[in-house]
Amino acid sequence: MADDGWEGVEAALGQFGLPARLGDRSSIIAALEDQIRLEADEVGDQFLMRLLCAQLFSLGVVQDSLLVWRAKSCNFDTHCGIDVQFLCGAGLELTKEFLHRNGSDDALNALDYIAECESDFKNFSIAQVLRQTCEFYGVGEAGNELGDGV
Repeated sequence: MADDGWEGVEAALGQFGLPARLGDRSSIIAALEDQIRLEADEVGDQFLMRLLCAQLFSLGVVQDSLLVWRAKSCNFDTHCGIDVQFLCGAGLELTKEFLHRNGSDDALNALDYIAECESDFKNFSIAQVLRQTCEFYGVGEAGNELGDGV
């Protein structure tokens, strides 16, 4: 990646990898929460936010869907830039069940949005989303950045 605002992305790739390592989950969550707070003042790094969401997706922890939704919901740019599939690292059905059971406003809004984006989930595969995301960030099976995931 070029030196055009991707410094935070490169640092997070080096630190957490893609797929990320489960042992780094709390650090990824803290970094994403920081970016969400910064984005409230429109000074967050939206490219970094997208990567951190992708890293959480790669871990497959269903509870992380709510944090990814919070990041996606920050503003128009993050809403467009963070893939809806990143909500479903634990799988589409498990995520929908979790959000329904959670019942919070955020959970129900995320669930409604997933339903609105049904066409984005045609032939949904966690492995395929992860593979496409790794390609986007220039990491792959032979990449040094790869973690212990998938």
